[in-house]
Amino acid sequence: MISDYFISRVSDRIKIEKFCNDKNASFSGAFSKSAVVTFKITVPHILGINNVKIKYNADGSESVEKSISVAEHLNSVDVYTFTMTLANLCKKDSIGGLVYYNFMFLDDSGCFYTDTCNNYDFALKRDTVGSEFRILIYEDTLTVPGWFSGGIMYHVFVDRFRRGDGYAPVSKRAVLDENWDDSNVQYACCRGGNVENNLFFGGNLWGVCEKLSYLSTLGVDIIYLSPIFKAYSNHKYDTGDYLEIDEMFGGREAFELLLKKSLEYGIKIILDGVFNHTGTDSRYFNKYGNYDSVGAYQSEDSEYKNWYKFVHYPNEYASWWGIETLPTLNHNDPKCRGFFCGSGGVGEKYINDGIAGFRLDVADELSDEFLDEFSACVKKASSGKAIIIGEVWENAADKTAYGKRRRYFRGGQLDSVMNYPFRNGIIAFLRYADAQTLYNILTEIYTSYPRVICNALMNILDTHDTERILTALGTDDFDNVRDSSNEDLCKLKMSKKEYSNGKKLLKIAALLQYTVYGVPSVFYGSEAGIEGFCDPFCRHTFPWGNEDRELLEYYRLLGKIRKSESVFKDGEFKILECGKHHIVYSRENEKQCIVVVANMAPNVISVPLDGMYKDLLTGEFYRDTIDVESKTAVVLKHITEDPNV
Repeated sequence: MISDYFISRVSDRIKIEKFCNDKNASFSGAFSKSAVVTFKITVPHILGINNVKIKYNADGSESVEKSISVAEHLNSVDVYTFTMTLANLCKKDSIGGLVYYNFMFLDDSGCFYTDTCNNYDFALKRDTVGSEFRILIYEDTLTVPGWFSGGIMYHVFVDRFRRGDGYAPVSKRAVLDENWDDSNVQYACCRGGNVENNLFFGGNLWGVCEKLSYLSTLGVDIIYLSPIFKAYSNHKYDTGDYLEIDEMFGGREAFELLLKKSLEYGIKIILDGVFNHTGTDSRYFNKYGNYDSVGAYQSEDSEYKNWYKFVHYPNEYASWWGIETLPTLNHNDPKCRGFFCGSGGVGEKYINDGIAGFRLDVADELSDEFLDEFSACVKKASSGKAIIIGEVWENAADKTAYGKRRRYFRGGQLDSVMNYPFRNGIIAFLRYADAQTLYNILTEIYTSYPRVICNALMNILDTHDTERILTALGTDDFDNVRDSSNEDLCKLKMSKKEYSNGKKLLKIAALLQYTVYGVPSVFYGSEAGIEGFCDPFCRHTFPWGNEDRELLEYYRLLGKIRKSESVFKDGEFKILECGKHHIVYSRENEKQCIVVVANMAPNVISVPLDGMYKDLLTGEFYRDTIDVESKTAVVLKHITEDPNV
């Protein structure tokens, strides 16, 4: 084990420890409902503290303040203990719970309050209430499909990944750009402006089938597809028919072939479930009469009328973020909700087809009732084996959306979320050399979520909604350039110097993505050197034949490392050291110990080791200490045998 001289949970020599009878709990802040948690607070006599209190509240309830008794008087310290029975803090008939708390240390002149920035470390504030700690309480029945942890996910934006041989441009309203290798994407004249999104490059599911062998060389065992249901646009987030695979993507024939061939490579398929809204051009709304149905827009007698929320029929209706082409579905309507969550519904249908789960678009806008029923349906159809991932951009443990506290991780809803905070931490660390922000984010998430969910987090560096990570890391003056007009962003490319610097930083980013807790999700082409700013400029075609070979081989190496070391599936995660510009963490189980060091300082740092370690990137061996160069990272595996003997 690497020397651990980064001491956390200590402020002004006061130490707070937490003990629990739940062996599956995270190391600090998420416990099962049946758990009993005991706090041990060690206070040095020299501080003159004569009373310790805890103030806590179950989310939405009145606060409770209690004095904590001294359990032991030792020579130089007093030890206080306080026990919480978590079931008693959950509301009757509720699913799990959320508890906020802080400690107060009183002396003769006043009171110190604990103040935490990451739910783990703390400072003390004199006579000022600080930020609270929290405990997420989840149901004892909470489980996550074990096959997902330890995997490598690849996010395919279908139209831009690969134009397969089965391609036939069948949509009369689609515009096909034959020039795959020089893709000029459609964009609005201004940010937030209208764009037709009917320009296609011909990527399809046949193309995904053709490149399964390529994905296998990356170690990919999970493919997350952008929406494939029939829809007007190239991105397909405006669903037209949930029960039909879009013909421009190859239809059901290509879909079934992909499911069959992916099994041969040990790859599972996850679909993008866009269940909050449809398109106006859909079987259900049918504003333009392109479907053989009577849509909600066409008649108040339509069977779909109550699937939507009309303000003034038919032209005023609720829509996603006010975009009128994306009318919001009314899941309060039993028939609408049953279409997705009921017997024979969308969820069950595609599980029975053979998919391995869903990523749920805009999960914050899906009601608890919908998530409960959809999860129950999918879990039943898959015998508990399917994964359900939510699009949530913030900490999902205590997320409030539209004035309501969400209970994603308390049981019966989500197995995972897209880990956008991780992306934020990576950019802060690699672009601005801010190790503390990355430390706080990694720590807060790990102390907020149930352990099994931490192991299954979808760790992203970029997606169809963000700038390409290469661009975000390498572009000079990125913060200002990203606010340029769409016309300018369309033309911008990194200079050779920017690209070189971005690639160097991307290698470190990917290494961290592949070695922290959770599952790495690679957005198509990031491994090949695709660059680009925000949507839609992050959606260029895959550069087949022009990949950055150095970067591609690096991703293949990371894939081999991740697959060969079991510790990356569910090993303990611990941050051992965090300096201003560097971070050191370990992944450890009963059989293995791997230490990762990433250095963004302008100078070499020396890190002490306790024994012999092998750098899995280079194959070199180190004993007792390692010097890590500026803007580099290492993955060190502890070994018991000296290679020189």
